[in-house]
Formats: sequence, structure tokens, C-alpha cells
Amino acid sequence: MEEHHHHHEEEEGHGRLIKIIVAAVLLVAAIIIEKKTDWEIWQYLLLFLVPYLIVGGDTLKEAAEGLLHGEALSEDFLMSVATLGALGIGFMPGAETQFPEAVFVMLFFQVGELFEEIAEGRSRKSISHLMDIRPDSANVERSGEILSVHPEDVKVGEIIVIRPGEKVPMDGTVLEGTSSLDTVALTGESVPRSIREGEDVLSGCVNLSGVLRVRTTKAFGESTAAKILELVEHAAERKSRSESFITRFAKIYTPIVVALALVVAIIPGIITGEWATWIYRGLLFLVVSCPCALVISVPLAFFGGLGGASRKGILIKGSNLLDTLSKLETVVFDKTGTLTEGVFEVTAVHPEELDQKELLHLAAHVERHSTHPIAMALRNAYPDEQDDCSVEDVQETAGHGIIATVNGRKVAVGNDKLMTKLGAEWHPCHHEGTIVHVAIDGEYAGHIVISDRIKEDAAAAVAALKKQGIKRTVMLTGDSAKVAEAVAGKIGLDEFHADLLPAGKVEKVESLLGEGRLAFVGDGINDAPVLTRADAGIAMGALGSDAAIEAADVVLMDDKPSKIADAVRIARRTIGIARENIIFAIGIKVLVLILATMGLATMWMAVFADVGVTVLAVLNAMRALKG
Repeated sequence: MEEHHHHHEEEEGHGRLIKIIVAAVLLVAAIIIEKKTDWEIWQYLLLFLVPYLIVGGDTLKEAAEGLLHGEALSEDFLMSVATLGALGIGFMPGAETQFPEAVFVMLFFQVGELFEEIAEGRSRKSISHLMDIRPDSANVERSGEILSVHPEDVKVGEIIVIRPGEKVPMDGTVLEGTSSLDTVALTGESVPRSIREGEDVLSGCVNLSGVLRVRTTKAFGESTAAKILELVEHAAERKSRSESFITRFAKIYTPIVVALALVVAIIPGIITGEWATWIYRGLLFLVVSCPCALVISVPLAFFGGLGGASRKGILIKGSNLLDTLSKLETVVFDKTGTLTEGVFEVTAVHPEELDQKELLHLAAHVERHSTHPIAMALRNAYPDEQDDCSVEDVQETAGHGIIATVNGRKVAVGNDKLMTKLGAEWHPCHHEGTIVHVAIDGEYAGHIVISDRIKEDAAAAVAALKKQGIKRTVMLTGDSAKVAEAVAGKIGLDEFHADLLPAGKVEKVESLLGEGRLAFVGDGINDAPVLTRADAGIAMGALGSDAAIEAADVVLMDDKPSKIADAVRIARRTIGIARENIIFAIGIKVLVLILATMGLATMWMAVFADVGVTVLAVLNAMRALKG
């Protein structure tokens, strides 16, 4: 369905281009025929109506629909009145025909619309990638057998079996089995969660190691994965895109112009009785006031800004977002993968008895075969495993750690629960991060601190944003408050909120939304709902999940948070260029309008003033490409 919609939009763009070309050719032909022949006026009208309707049919339709919906004063309406008036003026006594002008004005307007379509860069694809977190089947126990059924057919309270490698189809409580769950899709946190009897599992996680029997607590449609998908789908609808500048401009500009044109046409007409002259001037007023230069050059400046940004590795998915970015006041970051690398490394070793190297050496041996990111960090810290130590009877307890015999000594590596179980007297550490304790033969031997590396340019990124005038920087994370506090302090953030689940992040962002424009920067699937909810969602592209990239408005192709400040700078520059064009175009317009009212301007002059202004405005807009 989405795909079909997408193709339909592309075809629309091609259709418009073909119409413009055909109408232009027919217009030239009609002008030649007009010069060479001597027909009745209505025959010429029919001749020019062909290209007029080809190129302007849609505009007339939009204008008519607008009238029906009470949105009379759109740019479509302005174009339609001016051009229809110009077509009709030739029938007034003593007036010149204005057919070519009418078609030309409409043609020009369509070229502007075409530019706008291109500039919009149709980049919102479906969020089908998110569907990956929805499992296709569930293994349910019924009367002693295990059946594979569609998750929707499983009732609350039934028992399902989740084997290693399978997705958790619905929320529930573990009855038996221990395992670790990959929760990246839901929380964006890369450390697997250990799970055992009595604990709750959330749908959308992937079961990594053991078989779990789970009693379901929520129906498929109510479960976490389904809720996240729903959040994203609705957030997209709830977020009204800021109207394009031209539309906002037309709302104020059009009524004023139409009123003035009526004044110009009617009042002098009543006084002098020269209706044709004054109605012509009134219509001329409308044609001149038609904002062609703006309609083309403003989207083009935006288009240039988007192009300049993309050369810097910043993809902005639509010109209206430049407006939002230029007014940003709050930037909210997700922690893992955005401000930190999402890569774990050993940051401190605190031995009790042995030296640091020995402690690491033993821990790395015990963790030799584990696939857990923390084990990987330990192995990376002590790479030379090929020594002559013997490592035997390795036993892993999910949620606790690993015990193995190294050179005849029983070494336990794990969390405080494991230490307590062994009766080793562990003590906490003042360093932030994940603390891995080590005990040898039941005696506490020290601990190793493993933490997520902060990105090199994270602090610089926050400083650059502050320099751009961003008022608040906030970090949201599913991590513990202690870790969050340490990271926020190092980077120089204004505030942080820890221990948040995806729904909690959406709520936090919603509570911050009222205070100026807000951008959210994230990279996990779990960030998709928040990205869609914020005024501008910024996704880290290279490592970010597909779903986040789909849901975001701005995608940073490399993972440098400092690019956000670049995006804001480019947006402000582009808006500045657009403003120059607006002031310039309106200035020239006012001049020609004054001349038109005094009878010193013709329809062609009006059109050429418009073309000239447009060309200059377009050249100015090209400056935005520099990025």
C-alpha cells in the first residue's frame, strides 16, 4: 500500500512536467497563430484555453475545492482569479486581449509547483522495518502438546515455550528456565538482560540462550512490541508538520491583494466610467501580485539547503524541517549509541590480592566462551589467551555470572548476587559502570569496571549546540541514575532522566514539548516513537536501526553528534537566504503594483518583472547549496 502511494507521488511529479512542456509548446503555437490570422475573439479564446487548461486544470480544481472548504484565499485561488480575469478581459469594450499572458502566468506557477515537489524530496517511507520486532508464531502448550500458532490466537494465561533464537511473542512471566534476552530492539541498551523464573519478559526481545516456559500476561495486541509500533504510527499522524512558508504567507498576503485589486478595479471605475481600463488594472494588480518569484525561489533555497546539508552527511527529509531546526531551543539525547559508543570496555581494575594484570587474566579466561558484551570487553582487555592455563568445568548462571576452574583454582566472575551466593565479601565501587566482581576459591579478589565509552565529540557537540543558542540539552536513558549522572556530568548536559522504558521516553519528550521547538536524537528501534513525536527527530545513521532512520526527520550519516550543530547552522543560513528573497521579491512587486495602478505597466511588464525577480531570487537561492 505504502509502495503504491509512493509510486503515485512520483508519477504525479512526472505528469506535471509533461503537462508543462506540452502547454509551453501549444502556447508558442497559439501565439504564432494569433499573429498570423484574423479570427473572432472567441476562437482565439478556445485556442489559448487548450494550453491553459492542460497546465492549469489542477490549480483551478484546487481553487474550487478550497472555496468549497472555506479556504478561499490560497495561492491557487489567487492564480485562478488573475488568469481567468485576464482571459475574460478581452471581451470588454475597448480592451486588448490578454490570452497569452494568462497562460504564461499559469505556466510559470506550475513550474514553481514542480520545483517545490522536487524540493520536498519524498523521503517518508513506511515503517515496515519495525515489523521485524513482531514475531510470526508462538509455541503454545495445549493438553500436553506444543503447538505453533499465530500469536494472536494465544490467550492470556496460556503457557508458551520460547526457544533460543526466537522472539518473545508476548509479554509474560517466566515459569521455568533461565536465559538472557537481547533487548536492543526495545531499549536500545546493548547489554543482554539475564532472566530467570518469576521475572517478566517483554515481547519484541530475542531469547538468546536457554529455553523459557512463560505464562502470558497480555494479549498479542496489548503487548509491548505492538504498543511501540502503534506509538510510532500514531505519533506520525499527531505531529502536524509546520505549514510550508508559502502557504502561511498566502494566507495573509492573498486577502490583502484581492481586496486592493477590487478597490483598484471598482472605485476609479465608478468615478470615471472607464470600466475596461480599471478592471484591466485591477487584474494586472492580481497578476503582478502573484508570488511566482517566491513560489519558486523559496522552495529552491530550501532545496539548496537540503543539498548542502546532505553533502556534509546530514539528510534532512523535507524543507519544512529547516524551519523547525532553525528555531530549536531544546535538544534531547538518548544515551546509548548517541552520546556513547554502545561499545563496552574495561575502564578500571581494582584488585584486592593480585595485581591488575592477573585479575584481568583470570576474568578473561573464565569469560572465554561467553558471547555477552561484558565478556567481550574483558577478553579485549586481555587479548593474549593462548597461554598454558587450563580452564575447566565452566558453568554459567544467567543473571549471576560464570564460575570456572583455572589452574585448579575455582574462579567466579559475576555480579554482586553471585558473590553473595558464594559468601565472598564484595564491596561496591565508586566508579560508574557495570561492576564485575571476581572471587578465587570463595575469597573476594577484586573487581573490574566496564563502561560504555563516551563518544569523542559528545562534549564538543553539546558545546557547539550551546554556542548556536540552544537553551536546554537533556539526556534520556534506560540506564541507572548513577551511570547517567556520570555521563551527563562529563559531557556538560543541563539535565538527565534515567531508568526510562520506551513509553517513558515518549512521555518525557511530550512533557518537554511545550517549551520551544524540540529535537530528539536517538538511534535504536525503541527511539522510533520518540523520534516521531519530537518536532524534529534526528537519527544516528551509520549504526542506527532502520526503524529509527525511517521514523526520523533528520539522519546523520556518520555517528557524530557534533553534526547536529551543523544541521542547525545550515538551517538558519537557508532560512536567511529565503528571507532575503522574500524581501527582495516583495519590494519589486510593490514597485510594479504602484506602476500598474498608475497605468504605467502592461501585463507583459508585470510578467517580466516577475520572471526577472524570479531569476535573481533563484540565483540567490543557489548560495544555499554551499552547506
